[in-house]
Formats: sequence, structure tokens, C-alpha cells
Amino acid sequence: MTKAASAAAKDLAAAGVRGVQIAWADNNGIPRSRIVPVGGLADAAIRGVGVTSLFAVFDTHDVITYDQDVLPTPSGDVRLIPVLERLRRLAGQRALAWAPGRQVAADGSRWPYCQRSVLERQVSAAADKGFELLAGYELEFAVAPLGSTDIASAPGHSGPAYSPHALVRLDDFIAALLHEFDANGLSVGQLHAEYGLAQVELTLAASDPLAAADDQLLARQTIHAAAHSHGLQVSFAPLVTPDAAGNGWHLHTSIWRDGRNLLGGDGTPGPEGAAYLAGLLRELPALTAITAPSVPSTLRLRPGYFASAYGFWGVENREAPLRYVPGSALVGADHANVELKPSDASANPYLALAAVLAAGVAGIEEELVPPNPISADPGTWTPAERESRGVRRLPVSTAEQDAALMASPTVPDVLGEELLGAFRAVRGSDATWAADRPIEEIVRAHLWRY
Repeated sequence: MTKAASAAAKDLAAAGVRGVQIAWADNNGIPRSRIVPVGGLADAAIRGVGVTSLFAVFDTHDVITYDQDVLPTPSGDVRLIPVLERLRRLAGQRALAWAPGRQVAADGSRWPYCQRSVLERQVSAAADKGFELLAGYELEFAVAPLGSTDIASAPGHSGPAYSPHALVRLDDFIAALLHEFDANGLSVGQLHAEYGLAQVELTLAASDPLAAADDQLLARQTIHAAAHSHGLQVSFAPLVTPDAAGNGWHLHTSIWRDGRNLLGGDGTPGPEGAAYLAGLLRELPALTAITAPSVPSTLRLRPGYFASAYGFWGVENREAPLRYVPGSALVGADHANVELKPSDASANPYLALAAVLAAGVAGIEEELVPPNPISADPGTWTPAERESRGVRRLPVSTAEQDAALMASPTVPDVLGEELLGAFRAVRGSDATWAADRPIEEIVRAHLWRY
């Protein structure tokens, strides 16, 4: 480890890199980091960098909540260790390199609040059962001139949605994005002007879950840096105005065994793929507590905005929170995947992927069978029609999400007692902050947090 870190530091220094940013995401999905001088990388790889244990109970507004019985007082400290195999030089911040961090206790032992370690354990447990997951993100974000206080008064582009004309004024920024994503080792599937206000979307290629979560953090850093260097800023917030379509970070997954995609089938998934989907559907209310956990997240999940307000699945149905994307003769049978739409930037990507993987594998192990897919928009149905099809509204508040989370037979065990307690405390702190505030203030307060 020391030899590899020293060699990496030497190469980085020769290329003009002066520091290494070690990044992680907290329980609000907000990236946090430490920078070490490049000459200190080898030491950091062995001993880590000291950070307060209280990051586990920072809420979205940087308030520290003590409503967690297990976490120590402010006297605690943990070590942040860079994951060297994911070390990258940042093309858009030439004096810096980047690596995701793993948090360990002061003596180097497992720390139960490390979100990356939660995903590592779920990936290992799935592998022991013969399963592998592939995951990829769609990232939506709104663009505005640097220094803007909101998006509506100074949109970075004015549409039309999906039009090449919308991006002409962002041409230099888009060119930088494509260049820097490639240089940073990030593979872009596509990029376009999206439906929302000043919105852009890009997709990341599918990879193993740990790489997918790491890449999501690195993609944020890359987008922010490219925007800043071209006089722009971006918002990844779930809502950028109270009444416009928000930003989803849709999560596509597929489950594999022995080199075969279990979601493959003739227009619908095969039995085990269907069971994986059924596991996600059963746990969907609890999953949203992890994948779309902020107060603006619950406000975004409303009917008629392609944001998935109701719990059901469908084949290529863009109102479905679980959208099955089949393979085809053109793209190949192994292209089949499930898109989880109630997912956004306020989710910690490691926890989101860990919960999704555990829910899907549980569905396979229990041989669950999903109901028939729905091709319509249940938001246009009467309450009686929805009830007859077993379609219910997804949680619309932090309290409802918390109740669904605690009722789940699977998701709480993924986090573990300590991290679950910290996560719930943070969500409760956010809900208390938002309780008496109008939606406009809530949206404004989250606009630039992610």
C-alpha cells in the first residue's frame, strides 16, 4: 500500500498536482472532503486523515443533531482513508487529484457509520449468493450564471426541451464537460437539454455498484468545476422552483448471475428478474426514504411530473417509479434493466445502492411475484380505481418515509442499528427545520446544497 501510494504521489507531483481531495457523501447526499498535499498521500493511505465523527449527524443545513443515542459526544474522531484504486487526476482542477474515502474508527477497525462500507458489505453478501449488480445513473441538473440566487430569474438556457438550440449558449460548457468526463475516467452515455427549467441531463455508463457510487460523486465534482470555469453554476437540488419539474438522479440497475442478466426476457423479465423487481416494489416506500430522503424530495414526488407519485411498475412507463426497460434485437437482450425514478441528489449513493441491492436479492430469494405491469398513469385514475389495483401513493412526508423505513423487513438491517439511528436523526432534524416554512423558502435553502 505504501509503495503504491508513494508511486502514485510521485506521478501526480510530476504532472503538477499539488493536493488530493478525499471525498465522501454524508447522510444528506452532500459531498464532504479533505485535501491532503500530494506528498502526504502515502501517509494518508495508511493512517488516514482525522475527521469528526459528528459528520454522521450533520443535517442538510449543517446543523449537528444529537438525537442519536449511540453516537458519542463531540469528543469522537475517525479516520478518512483514500481508496487508491479509484484515484483520479481532476482535469478541470489541475492542481488536484480526487479519490473516494472510506471512514474507519481511530484504531483502524470498522466504523458503523461509513456509508461506503455498507455498500461493500452488500456487494460481498450478494456475491456470496452468486449475484452481481450493474448500476448506472442519469443525472439531471439546472444551469444558471455564476452568482445567481435562483434559476427562474436567470436560467442558463431557455429551451426548447430536448432541442439542440437550447444548448448552443452552453456550447463551451458542454464541450468542457465531455472533455473532462473523459479525462477523469467517466463514461457518458448521452447528454441533452431536458424538460425542466434550464435543465440538462447526462447518463453515466453502468458499472459495478461501488464504482457507480464513486463515479456519481466524481461526476458532481466534474460538473461543478466545468460550470465554474465557464461562468456558470449548477443545481442538483430535487426542486429548483416550487412548480417546475425537478431534478431526478434516476438509478438503473440489472441483476446478473453466471454472466446472465436475470432481467432479460421477451418484453418482460424472466422469473428471477421478475422476483428482483418484485423485491424492489415491495420495499419501494422504504427505499424512497433512502433514495429520495430530503424534504424537497417528497415535494417533488407528485402526480403529473414524471416524478413517480404512486407505487407500481410498468414496461417503459415514464410515470412508473419502477420502469422496466427491456432489451431488444437492436440494443441486445442484456440491455434490460430497471429504472428507479424516485431517486435524487439528496440520496447518499452508497446507501441507495446498498438498499436497492438488498431489496432485489431478497425478492429473488423469497421468489416474489410482481403484479401485472401498468401502462397508464394512475394519477389520472379515481381513488377507487387505484385501490382496486393496489396502487398507493408513495410517502409524501418525512414522517411517512420514516414509518415505511421502520416497517421494512429488509432496509433497516442494511444500514445497521447505529447508522440507521443517525440517518433517522438527520431526517428528523431536516423535517423540524422545514415544518413551519413555506415551500419557496424550503426550495431556496436546498438549491445549492448538493
